[in-house]
Amino acid sequence: MDLRPHIDRFSRRLSEVEAALSDANVFDNPARAQELSKEYARLKDLVALGAAYLQAAVQLHENAALLETERAESELAQMAKEEITRLQAEEHRLSLALQRGILPPDPTDSRNTIIEIRAGADGSESALFAADLYRMYTRYAEEHGWKVDAMDSNPSDLGGFKEVIFEVTGNDVYKRLKYESGVHRVQRVPATEAQGRVHTSTATVAVLPEAEEVDIEIKPEDIEINVCRASGKGGQGVNTTDSAVQIQHKPSGLIVRCADERSQQKNKLRAMTVLRSRLLERKIAVESAKYAAQRKDQVGTGERSEKIRTYNFPQNRVTDHRIELTLYNLASLIDGDLDPLIEPLMTHDLDERLAALQL
Repeated sequence: MDLRPHIDRFSRRLSEVEAALSDANVFDNPARAQELSKEYARLKDLVALGAAYLQAAVQLHENAALLETERAESELAQMAKEEITRLQAEEHRLSLALQRGILPPDPTDSRNTIIEIRAGADGSESALFAADLYRMYTRYAEEHGWKVDAMDSNPSDLGGFKEVIFEVTGNDVYKRLKYESGVHRVQRVPATEAQGRVHTSTATVAVLPEAEEVDIEIKPEDIEINVCRASGKGGQGVNTTDSAVQIQHKPSGLIVRCADERSQQKNKLRAMTVLRSRLLERKIAVESAKYAAQRKDQVGTGERSEKIRTYNFPQNRVTDHRIELTLYNLASLIDGDLDPLIEPLMTHDLDERLAALQL
């Protein structure tokens, strides 16, 4: 793809947005000013990427020309070869970043994210796997400088989780984590297995972009709020007040519970945040279904019933079934090094969206 016309377009639009922001009257409309400010930041990054991409292309051409004039065994030729290898990788990286910029930005990509992990039907082993996934996402968040806040959990007897809900806040959280929705399958020997047999268990992951009040309107008469005493393990940390909050949304039948905060008001606010996010997820799913016949999304629908990935511990293997990608570094992946999986998913999604855009 020739990216030069797109780089020129980014530059022209950046000038237009910059001129619009220089007009003091634009701030009479705060929503419009914020929208322009976000577009300005995005375009500024894209223009910088474009300049770096063009510079890499020029340097790549120069080194290729130098290689043609030098003897293959000469020191300059060897240096040119090494530089060409580096520049090709850099050009490819910048090209992908610019191609992402060609597509209309998804407004949910920059949202904070709520993740819900639930153990499958295989009892304690599924709960332990759910805890492994929770730890995996927590460590991935730490690597990216994101903040993780627990919202609700239902621990199992052996240190796992029957259910755990938490919020991840930071830059581009949903953009990277949205591919994690679905059924995760694990194959390993459980700690409780005396004969060393490999068991298969599952856990479901739901990744929800945090909804704002303007996205979803919830009428007071449509919800029923109940409070109860939060459970605890005893000792000084036990919650002795009725602070746990459960909200039922009558039109949809959705029920949300939050109990991790000691304050009833904080738990109510968090429960409302989860409820809005779940309703937004449904709204997005309905909108996406309208385009399903026009574009087959090979990355996956994000449906919770869809098996997306298998973690095979005996073989140190992880397979993402949506793009048929198999890696043999399960130990590092489960420890939070998820980018070797997420980056190919993002690239594949980009290819599909670009193809649909061209059609």
